[in-house]
Amino acid sequence: MSSCCKPEAGPVAGHHPGGIVSQGINRRAVLRRLTALAGSAAALSALPAYAARGDKKNLKLAFCSQLLCVVPYEVTRAAGFFAEEGLDVQLVYSRGGSAALQALNAGAVDYAATSFDAALNAFVHKAGIRRFAATGRLPLFALATSPKTAGSISGIAQLAGKTVGVAQLGNADHALTLYLLGRAGVDPGSVRFATLGPNLYDALRLGQVDAGMVQEPGLTLLERGGARVLANLMDLDDANRYLGGPYAFMGVAVRTSEQAQRRAEMQKVGRALAAGLRYTREAPLDELIQMLPAALVAGGDTEVLAAALDKHRQSLYPAGVQIDRAACERVVETQREAGIVTAAVDLDALLDPTVMGA
Repeated sequence: MSSCCKPEAGPVAGHHPGGIVSQGINRRAVLRRLTALAGSAAALSALPAYAARGDKKNLKLAFCSQLLCVVPYEVTRAAGFFAEEGLDVQLVYSRGGSAALQALNAGAVDYAATSFDAALNAFVHKAGIRRFAATGRLPLFALATSPKTAGSISGIAQLAGKTVGVAQLGNADHALTLYLLGRAGVDPGSVRFATLGPNLYDALRLGQVDAGMVQEPGLTLLERGGARVLANLMDLDDANRYLGGPYAFMGVAVRTSEQAQRRAEMQKVGRALAAGLRYTREAPLDELIQMLPAALVAGGDTEVLAAALDKHRQSLYPAGVQIDRAACERVVETQREAGIVTAAVDLDALLDPTVMGA
């Protein structure tokens, strides 16, 4: 199974150097604001001496390039939260979570941040990885109609006999679609699946398929064009309704063979990301947009990106990085019901919730 974290459109950068890239953001203002948001000056400690000296540990963290996956990691880096932990983190953009995990297994990077479905698939295929921190609690998909079929398809049950677009068969979007169809009493065999890759948004917009699993910013643009949202899994209320609760998505993995020796370092990575998540949830949208690499938003509509972040960030991004086992179990159940994961999965061997605690 391929990773679900493949961009529908837009540039995929190569490598972004670590360290603080302010892009007009005043780091002291960021820290003051985060302290205020946390409600206590104790939420942020003084900058360690080794960070002040620039004596930082160089690390490479690979992750997928889907837009809303990117945001907390770039915010954490740009706001200086990695640096505050004495880390100089180079974010390595990969074409999907599978590629990021392959880089981790090959020793090309120190950590990989991917969707849980990608980590689960790699683990089932004997990859030596442990997931120790979570940065996303919902899948980055919504099942929506084409604007042309919004008047005739009002619910998932009406997808029987219709054509539904997915990025790739076996991906998370395909598995989730199968799961939603089953829950709605629709025979998946009655649905025609169109594999569209990065062209999914255009196919929906033009009415070449009746419905599809779309990501942002495509969802916002389709809604503005008159599409109907059948199930927005980026919304916590819809996730509770259709999935039974949070559904593990983005998180960080390390090589199992290095877990013991990197434990203190892993805790630093987790603490930095926790600060970045809090800031991503609460900071002014214009500050978040400024923190993103120019290559990521160049030529894009920042107003649409800001609207998507404003709509989804409270649901998508948890306030901390602790692993939610129940959310992971929902992914396993979905993959199993979709027939993608058939072997038994030992979550105790894949997950390490002890690194960041409860």
